[in-house]
Amino acid sequence: MFLRFVVLLLALVPLRSTGQDLAGHGGPVRALAVLGDRLASAGFDQAIILWNPATGRAERVIRWHQGSVNALVTLADGRLASASEDARIAIWGEDAAPALVLEGHTEPVVGLASAPGLLASAGWDGTVRLWDLGAGNVRILQGHQGNVNAVAFADGALHSAGQDGTLRRWEADGTPLTRAEFGFPQSALLALPDGSLVSAGVDGTVHLVTADGTTRILHAAPRPVVALAASPDGRMLAVGSIGGSVNLYALPEGQLRHTLDGPGLPVWSAIFARDGLTLWTGGGDRRVRRWDARNARPLGPLATEAEEMPQAGLDRHGAEIWRACQACHSLRPETGPMAGPHLHNIFGRRMGSLPGYAYSERLARGDITWTPETVADLFTRGPDVVTPGTRMPVQRVGNAEDLTALMRFLEQATR
Repeated sequence: MFLRFVVLLLALVPLRSTGQDLAGHGGPVRALAVLGDRLASAGFDQAIILWNPATGRAERVIRWHQGSVNALVTLADGRLASASEDARIAIWGEDAAPALVLEGHTEPVVGLASAPGLLASAGWDGTVRLWDLGAGNVRILQGHQGNVNAVAFADGALHSAGQDGTLRRWEADGTPLTRAEFGFPQSALLALPDGSLVSAGVDGTVHLVTADGTTRILHAAPRPVVALAASPDGRMLAVGSIGGSVNLYALPEGQLRHTLDGPGLPVWSAIFARDGLTLWTGGGDRRVRRWDARNARPLGPLATEAEEMPQAGLDRHGAEIWRACQACHSLRPETGPMAGPHLHNIFGRRMGSLPGYAYSERLARGDITWTPETVADLFTRGPDVVTPGTRMPVQRVGNAEDLTALMRFLEQATR
């Protein structure tokens, strides 16, 4: 399957960073969603992170899915829906557990789309499923040959794109109508406010399909396109590829306006803020970056790195490694609430014992005492192995020198 092949391919692609980023995930950032005044991100580390862009901090980390989180979407009622490699869809309120779990797909779910009272899902089991959230029932739509990779509501109807290279419209009786045949697997699909659709393929071509059926090419490049985003007014389109590029096009004319410099290889996800002026991208380098959509300039890190810059005399190498942790943790007890507990005096403290923090059930057992050795083990084997059931994103430090430097830094900075 194409996307599985891409995941293997990405391990061979070198990563680069401009520093204009938010580091919190332990794997590629596969999906983004705007949730009220917050930003949600999710990825291959099985975690969903809710960020407060105003403060630049992670407010909540959700670890529930048993596989990579492939898609996020905001529902009409303001809640968040997530879909995963584990073939399940979860709808989230404010509780730690899902408010609703939708099951039925037999293979990974890789695409979501919402309309009032409805949620559509695209699965690698070859089906599109249309969930009536009010009535609690589901319609199974079959017609694609192979994986279905994306869904979108446009012009009053549900559409889907798949591995068979087709774009299909689903009639009220469940009959699929082929809107377009592109000849190559389609990896992303996006609806525009005017009822048009944008479909992206593994051949690097992006097509615009208007409501009247007219099809034209907006973008052509040698690398597969896996991320599409449109500004709320439909006047700007972001196209992201596994090659690391993000191009911004003016619509409807399709004129290339900007190319983002250094968004991170590859780009798996993109979304515009509600004002249309800010673009967020998520990449294979595990980072979320934000950009000024008017001039394609990076806007700076969401996480306020200046607040956690190491003091003089602290290990500089370890401080660089620490940056992936500071999105969720603080070194000082006086810092406001974050997604994870503060690490002041972490060594010698029993797991799950910090007063006032709502630990996951696994951490609340308190059967590990944090020492440089046990923390190093956590980052060597991964929190999903050492403390299964934790809400902590999967973070591993595979380089021995990096791990040693991080332990030196923590011993110095958490006293």
